[in-house]
Amino acid sequence: MAPSDTPLELEDIQSGVLRPRPSPYAATYIALRIDEPRAGRELIRRLGPVVTSAAAPQRPGRDTWVSVALSFEGLKALGVPQASLESFAWEFRQGMAARATALADVGESAPERWEKPLGTSDVHLVLVGVAPDEARLEAAVGRGREAFADLAGVTPVWRQDCRAPPDHKEPFGFRDGISHPAIEGSGIPGTNPDDPPLRAGELVLGYVDELGGVGPPPQPDILGRNGTYVVFRKLHQRVAEFRRYLRSNASGPADEELLAAKMMGRWRSGAPLALCPLHDDPELGADDARNNAFLYKADDAIGYKTPPGSHCRRANPRDAAVAGVVRLHRMIRRGTAYGPLLPDGVLDDDGADRGLMFAFVGAHLKRQFEFVQSEWINGGEFLGLGEAKDPVVGASGDGVYSIPRRPVPRRMRGLSQFVVTRGGEYCFMPGLRALRWLSELESGQR
Repeated sequence: MAPSDTPLELEDIQSGVLRPRPSPYAATYIALRIDEPRAGRELIRRLGPVVTSAAAPQRPGRDTWVSVALSFEGLKALGVPQASLESFAWEFRQGMAARATALADVGESAPERWEKPLGTSDVHLVLVGVAPDEARLEAAVGRGREAFADLAGVTPVWRQDCRAPPDHKEPFGFRDGISHPAIEGSGIPGTNPDDPPLRAGELVLGYVDELGGVGPPPQPDILGRNGTYVVFRKLHQRVAEFRRYLRSNASGPADEELLAAKMMGRWRSGAPLALCPLHDDPELGADDARNNAFLYKADDAIGYKTPPGSHCRRANPRDAAVAGVVRLHRMIRRGTAYGPLLPDGVLDDDGADRGLMFAFVGAHLKRQFEFVQSEWINGGEFLGLGEAKDPVVGASGDGVYSIPRRPVPRRMRGLSQFVVTRGGEYCFMPGLRALRWLSELESGQR
């Protein structure tokens, strides 16, 4: 069978790779350190039955699952042979902290200021639990905890609880989790009917990608096939500072909302400026069949509706002038809020830690996550914006944001850094057969 005709082996792919998250949902990230290889391999064996495949049949509870991902240091701690370790992507082998400059994790976001143990060699395995509510999440995560409760050579080192409320609002107040590409062979539709499905190799290793080839997966084949790379990032959001900036640069409440929308590319309801540029439309924002059904270039090349430098247009330029390469940089993003929301109208920081746990899923760390982060979010050359950075999540607070407007653009100055990286890790999410292989390394399969 030709590679392009190979169907996705859903029964071997972790459900957390392909499956859309429920609405609403709660999530938990638990990081573990493996102190003894034998204990680590036993942990993988025990977690095998806890992890659900993407082929799981429709049934009650299907919206609850646990996923397992390993850092490069975690693979080393399990005793994966050196030849296999060297077959992983270079960026993954380096780890997120070592990639700080490329990711613009500098200054307040620099690894030395991260929440420990994030960014250190102590993060080996990450358990991710997802469920429609806290009760079902705790039950699912409890099964995962049972797997390491009596293993002396495995130590839990970090945990972050998150939630996505029914309105899907993140701490800045915008509806999140709207745009998702379709993946060939997954059976899961995308959210933009004008966006053809991505080739499966953009998301899962071992399949044809948008370049028409099959990127070399980690070796042996049983280890790399049906796996994917996952990026976890804890992003602290300065909500009070964001609100103060809007207040000090707007002429009134309505202008505050317009300015916020022009910076994000969507109104807080989720309604895109591309479809309603003059006022919010909460009904449109809540309509999953319409709130992502748009392009830019046909009637908004200059950006009078959606500024080219806005967050949403940077993160996914769609049919912009760089359309020929946009599909090479598409990825699945999942963001889940953590911490207490700052009450509406409050302009003073209460000292609470709040923000997003960001997750990227894709087969190409360099040309997907790292490219978008460095070239589209923290650079502007691709749209003729010079060195201008993303006005919402950009790494620097010393830039100018230009909003196209007749007769002259509206220029916003004195942007603060509204989002600060608190830590993260590059991980590999193996297929289910690979998990078994890892658990049996002592059995002569090395």
